[in-house]
Amino acid sequence: MLLRRAVGSVRRPCLLWASPAIERLAISFLEAAKNQIKRGTVKKIVIVAVIIALVIAFKAFGLDQYLTLAFIKESQARFAALYAQRPVTVIGSYLFLYILVTALSLPGAAIMTLTGGALFGLLTGTVVISFASTIGATLACFVSRFVLRDWVQARFGEKIRRINEGVEREGPFYLFTLRLVPVFPFWLINLVMGVTRMPLRTFYWVSQAGMLPGTVVFVNAGKELARIESLAGILSLRLILSFALLGLFPLALKKIVDHYRKRKGAHTGTT
Repeated sequence: MLLRRAVGSVRRPCLLWASPAIERLAISFLEAAKNQIKRGTVKKIVIVAVIIALVIAFKAFGLDQYLTLAFIKESQARFAALYAQRPVTVIGSYLFLYILVTALSLPGAAIMTLTGGALFGLLTGTVVISFASTIGATLACFVSRFVLRDWVQARFGEKIRRINEGVEREGPFYLFTLRLVPVFPFWLINLVMGVTRMPLRTFYWVSQAGMLPGTVVFVNAGKELARIESLAGILSLRLILSFALLGLFPLALKKIVDHYRKRKGAHTGTT
């Protein structure tokens, strides 16, 4: 809107004081900026359209049936035989599918983690799934940032400003806690962090560290896939509370250190 006004004002006789060459240069510059913004909008529309099309195709073709516990348990022997014959191909395909599922925020990441544990074992499964889940989460965060952040900033500017200030101060600690405590959905954290100013590299390494304990638990459970009847039985209340304490510990420690520094600074100032 501001750009249109600017272009309109250039075309009106407000630049009569300028030479025709400067006026043409200013008009060309503003038109180029407007076209650049239009191209950015088109890119956002294309990305959103592609994501919607992929999600619709996922549902329309019934692909969600392949990300169920029943199907994975039924197909475990076939997958194991295929992995024994072509390990690199299976790991590569699994990595790609896992990244795609998490990047599109589709349901099924927990099932795929169990599958990885059943196929690859604890060590290989943990390494592959840790990188796949973190890369997928970072892609989801990036898409959220590219598509949604400008709109969210414009609509909720003051609230987002406060959130960004908090993220700049303690963002990694909050994200680490959110990743460890399985209260908020995996995909929601990715989308919410996308509208903040947290650097993607920080989002990546904190997410990978924070999700690692949960990944190990699910991969290890996948080794006993045949005995698992539901996902609810994997995370016990005691385990959830342990993750919560582990996640809150760095944040609490930082608060204590900051409080100590403030008191020490106040004491030094008074003396």
